[in-house]
Amino acid sequence: MGLMLLFIFAAISEGSKANGKDGSVNILFVTQSAGFRHGSVTRKEGNLSVAERVMTELGIASNEFRVDCTQDVTKDFTKEKLEHYDIVMFYTTGKLPITEENLDYFFNVWLKQKGHGFIGTHSAADTFKDYEPYWDMIGGSFNGHPWGSGSTVTITNHEPKHPIVEAWGKEVTLKDEIYQFKNWQPKKVRVLMSLNMEKTSLKKPYHIPICWCKSYGQGKVFHMSLGHREDIWTSPTFQKSILGGIRWIVGKEKGDSKPNPELSEAQEKLAKDVFEAAQK
Repeated sequence: MGLMLLFIFAAISEGSKANGKDGSVNILFVTQSAGFRHGSVTRKEGNLSVAERVMTELGIASNEFRVDCTQDVTKDFTKEKLEHYDIVMFYTTGKLPITEENLDYFFNVWLKQKGHGFIGTHSAADTFKDYEPYWDMIGGSFNGHPWGSGSTVTITNHEPKHPIVEAWGKEVTLKDEIYQFKNWQPKKVRVLMSLNMEKTSLKKPYHIPICWCKSYGQGKVFHMSLGHREDIWTSPTFQKSILGGIRWIVGKEKGDSKPNPELSEAQEKLAKDVFEAAQK
């Protein structure tokens, strides 16, 4: 199924341009799966998936953005169509059938423009995971999930005043699937939230970032690894976090994107200490 025009009262016309006269933000939400398909992006009986519905309703309620959802990147992720958007958002898996030409344009031209941005949610990090331009852009790639979707975990918010993560407070305990990463690039990203290894039952001797952001040319990127479970998407806190990220990308909210590798280093040491103590 191709592009679904979701903003019921003000659908984007073929000739519309991003950041229209009304100041709204246009988002292309890609929910196509070329690997494992998550329930949160599974369309049933022709209806929107939970994640798509949440983004649609959030756009309407906030009156700050419009969303087009697609599960057909061959048709909808093209140089020409990207010109209609300010933000591209992925909840995807696997090697999507996007041409090299369109990927090259996205990475090297479109995303580097001021006011443009990329939002990755959950398995966006399990997409193109062996393709360096992609994982270099997003900041890392999926390398398993020791914490399954029924795991109760505690997450530390390192920057509770940053617009992307302000809604979470200083700490939150929840249930969700938690990824660990390879190709992790602490010198290129600003980590905003991490798994609290001290307060989480299953312990591993390495840093588990949960949310981070970065600059990309004049554009911006943020990745939120939460979102496996449907109840995460329907959570007002998660929705406020996504909205904060949208506002940050387009410049309506200010938040630092300077890399903080020292935080990752400190979290790595803490995780090792906690893990070793638990083995005694």
